[in-house]
Amino acid sequence: MLILNKTARVFFKPSKRKVDGFLRSFNFHPGTLFLHKIVLGIETSCDDTAAAVVDETGNVLGEAIHSQTEVHLKTGGIIPPVAQQLHRENIQRIVQEALCASGISPSELSAIATTIKPGLALSLGVGLSFSLQLVDQLKKPFIPIHHMEAHALTIRLTNKVEFPFLVLLISGGHCLLALVRGVSDFLLLGKSLDIAPGDMLDKVARRLSLTKHPECSTMSGGKAIEHLAKQGNRFHFDINPPMQRAKNCDFSFSGLQHVIDKIIMQKEKEEGIEKGQILSSAADIAAAVQHTTACHIAKRTHRAILFCKQRDLLSQSNAVLVVSGGVASNLYIRRALEIVTNATQCTLLCPPPRLCTDNGIMIAWNGIERLRAGLGILDNIEGIRYEPMAKVDISKEVAEAAIKVPQLKMKI
Repeated sequence: MLILNKTARVFFKPSKRKVDGFLRSFNFHPGTLFLHKIVLGIETSCDDTAAAVVDETGNVLGEAIHSQTEVHLKTGGIIPPVAQQLHRENIQRIVQEALCASGISPSELSAIATTIKPGLALSLGVGLSFSLQLVDQLKKPFIPIHHMEAHALTIRLTNKVEFPFLVLLISGGHCLLALVRGVSDFLLLGKSLDIAPGDMLDKVARRLSLTKHPECSTMSGGKAIEHLAKQGNRFHFDINPPMQRAKNCDFSFSGLQHVIDKIIMQKEKEEGIEKGQILSSAADIAAAVQHTTACHIAKRTHRAILFCKQRDLLSQSNAVLVVSGGVASNLYIRRALEIVTNATQCTLLCPPPRLCTDNGIMIAWNGIERLRAGLGILDNIEGIRYEPMAKVDISKEVAEAAIKVPQLKMKI
């Protein structure tokens, strides 16, 4: 369990005068209740300050976001104290913009939902502290949100998806496969044993110095790899996907990163260039690492589908695989997963790219889902305690089943 309010106050506590001034810009009456459910969602788990207002029918009434990508590209990665300061500077403006765009007065809100884990502690603290001040002033319920649960449930905002469904969450900080049986009911089938795929792709992009590439200078690492890979030939490098012999649904990306590092070092010697300069083979390396990553993710997901169908955890005829998280916006990886779902008679669903990356909409929608289900709605914020994302780990059962995955031709 995590005690929230004490943690939040260590990091950032906006002054009561500042919050009062913010609220005076709206006409509101503390404690007012409305029949129509409307939730304000606040997201500050990493490097995006985001807020949105969503109603119970899934209408996005207003949203706003401030991205820190440009700042962090210059520093070569996210520096937590810098991210924290940028959240502090922007959170009031972003929440105000979302509320103004929605035309909703704070008094009309049913609850305030906020990401409280996982993520960068300093960043999370900013959003949490601001939210708790609002909750206290408005006398509204508070709904603490698990970031990955929000990613998993986003598809129910954009598509009519019933429980249960299989979800693959792939991002810069996470990689997991889970069966979603309810709003807060997850069976964990597999996860990354080391780093996340987005983190690995970012590190490869930095090692290739892609911020110096004229076509990639303003792109995040993962986007730069995807863009450059279109110009490359993956067959120039023969890289085996990780964990070929492990008959489970876990992932590993650190070994792949080390293999790519060695390839880059060798090519630098061959081309006679120093670290930090652009290799002539950069596009081929990008294509190879993207293809290997896609094949690894696809195979583990294929096994998860077969396991769930074998145990009657998913429908035999109309099973759904949902793919979400920042890396889910990579179209090459999506196409690899389409090959798997076509072979297993499943439907592949992905939220729109803008909802795959961190955003306030998914937090507000998760708040709506919890509000409707009556789960995790807190009326008292003193000594708040929050249970982590409810999940039962059955990854050992998956490994014990030792399902052999048929080889699929990955012609992407």
